[in-house]
Order: sequence, then structure tokens, then C-alpha cells
Amino acid sequence: MNQNKLFKLTRIRLASWYALVMALILGLCGFGVYQAVSHAHRITLDREIESVAGTLHDSVELKLQQPGHLEPVLKQLLPNICTVGDRCIQEQSFKRHTLTAINQGYYYVRFFDNSGRLTAIAGFHPQELSPVFKKELWQTVKDSKGKFFHQISFRLHTEDNRDWGYMQVGRSLEDFNSYLDGVKLILALGLPVAMGLVGLASWWLAGLAMQPIYQSYRQIQQFTADAAHELRTPLAATQATVESTLLMPQLDETETRDILQTIQRQNQRLTTLVTDLLLLARLDRQPMPMRRELCCLNDVVDDLVEEFAAMATSVEVKLTSFIKVHQPLNIVGNPEQLYRLISNLIINAIQYTPQGGEVTVILDRNEHYAVIQVQDTGIGIPQHELSRIFDRFYRVSGDRSRSTGGSGLGLAIAQAIVQAHHGSLNVQTELGKSSTFTIQLPFDVTVFNGVRSIYGFKGLYRRLRKFKVN
Repeated sequence: MNQNKLFKLTRIRLASWYALVMALILGLCGFGVYQAVSHAHRITLDREIESVAGTLHDSVELKLQQPGHLEPVLKQLLPNICTVGDRCIQEQSFKRHTLTAINQGYYYVRFFDNSGRLTAIAGFHPQELSPVFKKELWQTVKDSKGKFFHQISFRLHTEDNRDWGYMQVGRSLEDFNSYLDGVKLILALGLPVAMGLVGLASWWLAGLAMQPIYQSYRQIQQFTADAAHELRTPLAATQATVESTLLMPQLDETETRDILQTIQRQNQRLTTLVTDLLLLARLDRQPMPMRRELCCLNDVVDDLVEEFAAMATSVEVKLTSFIKVHQPLNIVGNPEQLYRLISNLIINAIQYTPQGGEVTVILDRNEHYAVIQVQDTGIGIPQHELSRIFDRFYRVSGDRSRSTGGSGLGLAIAQAIVQAHHGSLNVQTELGKSSTFTIQLPFDVTVFNGVRSIYGFKGLYRRLRKFKVN
């Protein structure tokens, strides 16, 4: 229960940190988008005002005669021009002059004399805008009502190139600011919605990220429980034997020998289990330095078939070998581990083959791999259990495996050894009929030269006769 709570809290933390980071990223992206949109529209706005003002400037300068004096002909260019001091009403004329933008309701033109005094206004007239002239080229100003305007100022000259005064072309920023306010609103409303989706996604992703860890933790739990159970059985048997012996008033030599043999068998079972667990632990720490030698697989297969012939005969199973290659097949590997790999598969096949059945060990090769197959005519493996047969302490038929003394580590060790040699281990099975385990071990083509193993598997066989396998 505490572990489940820990995993849940860890998932919440992962989801929270992910959501927080994504919120920061989305916030920065939103700010960047807003700044980019704002900058792009400001550039467009400047170009628009500059284009209108430049066209109007060139048209007006051609008609100016006297400094500070507005020529009547300008009314043809700007029909709604109004001289400051005159009582004039800006009318929306149906006439279209040269610059239609001046009549669109948000552009204005102001004329100043050389002293900076406002003399005339055309187009949209912001009444609250200050009449004070400033000589800066570009200006963004605010009227008394808080409305913003963007404007550009030019020097005007007469036909004879005398200073006439100044012309100022500007426009209201109300539509521009309204657009930016709309962008802000979209971002302000979109960000919480996006964060809600990010929150759900982060919770889901955190669950996916935690799944392998949780499964690994469950496997460790299961492994610990299975290992404890396997260790407890021989320990309990030994303890019961010792306790019953202590209750006996006296023992003769025969009884003592029987008791010691019982304890020795349980101790051997413990030793084998601990040895298997240590081997798996060492293989799990791969890559690590491993003694590798040139190994002749022909010798390995011959030695193992010879060694386990008696075991097969005792359960009325026929054990044979079939070597398809006509010259020694050599690979570079660890001799003890390769011996253990193939022997585990042979023992497994014998244990699961009924009386009268047959186990065949086949040695072959293809272009890049040495191929070893262990075929049996045994009980087969159900399809739903194929994905678990290489799990540690897993037994397809628990009762039968226990009766033969197996701990359920044989196939796990075999797979670990194959992986340490960068090979593969696969199984094909037909329920109630047969199973075939296929090992593929890579070898260097230069090694396959017909040379006998430098290690000598006949000597290895003699050394490993005493080595108990699962």
C-alpha cells in the first residue's frame, strides 16, 4: 500500500513538473507570438503611413507658392481641408481625391508653418490632439481622452525651394489596438485551455513513464518473493530434519548416515540455487569483462549428449544428436557459459518429454550464425505462456518441475547467457506434441577455418562433470 502511494505521489510530481515546464514554455511562446504579431503590424502600419505621407508630400509640394500660404488649388487635392480659425464642418464628401485613405475615417493631415503653428487640418480631425508641433520624424502621441495616434512629419518646400513649413500625416491606432486586444484575449483564454489539456496529457505521460518502473518494481517484488520461497523450502526441510534428529534419544550409524544424506541434498539444492542467482546477477551486469576463447560447438554437443544419456535413459527418453556441419564449427565465447546454456535446454527438454519420447540436439550454421536446436516430443507450451517462459522462477508445469528439483531459473539463465554472447534464443512449440528451442550465436567468419578448439572440450567436459545445472 505504501508503495502504491509512493508511485502515485511520484506520478503527481512528474505530471506537475511537466505541466509547470509546459506552462512556462507556452507562456513564453504566447508572449513571443504576441510580440511578433505586434511588431509585424507596426512595421506594416509604418509603411502604410509612410506611403500615404510620401505620396501626399510629393503632390502638395508641386502646388505651394508662398511659405505658410495654402494655395486654393489644394482643395482639389484635399476637398475637406479646413484652415484653423475658419468655421468649417468636416463633411464626409462623396468625392474621392488622390488619397482615398484620408477619407477612411482614421487618417488626418495637419499643416504647420515655419514657426510650428498649426494652420490647417484635413481628413479625420482628432479634436483633443495637442496642436504643438514636434520635429521628430516618427511620433506616437496620446490625446486628452487617452487615445493613441501614430504620425510622421515632413518639411515642405515651395516651387522655388523655400521652406514652406511642415506637413504631419497620422492615423488613429484604435483599430490597431483593438486587433492587439483581440490577440491578447485569444491568448489569455487559450492558455488556460491549453494548460488543461497539458495537465491531462502530463498525467497520461507520467503514467506511461512510470509504467516500466512500476513493472520493474513488481518484478523485483515477485523475484524476491520467489527467491525467498525457493530458499525457504530446503531450509525448512533441513530445520525439520535437525529438530527431529535432536528429539531422538540415540542414533545408530545407518540412521545418522541417512540424516546426513538428507541434509546434504538440501544443502546441495541451496548451493545450486545460490549459484544460479549469482550467475544471473553477474550476467545482468553485462557488459563486463568475460573470459572468451575459441570454442568448438561440435565438441560441446557431443560431450553433453554423452553426459545426459544416462539421465534420459532413466526416464525412458531417447537423446540423440544430429550435426549437419562436416567440419568443426568454432565460435568465440565463454566455454563454461556455453556449456551451461545448452545443458539447461537439454535438461529442460528431458524433464518435459514423457516416456517413450525423443530429444534431439541439432548443430548447424548459416551465413553469420552458429545454430543449435534442441527438439523434443514433449508436452509443448501453451501460447499464452510463451511470453513468460524466460521469466525467473516461472514454470509452465509447476508441480512436475518441482518433482524434478528445478527452481525455474534454467531458461532465464539460458537467455541471459545468449544475450551476453549477442545471440538470440527463440522457441517454437505445438501444445501436446513438441517444442524446439533455437539458439543463434554470432561468429567471426575468419574463425571458421576447420581448426580444432584451443581449449579442448573433452577436457572441459571432464572438469564440468561435477557441475550441477538447473
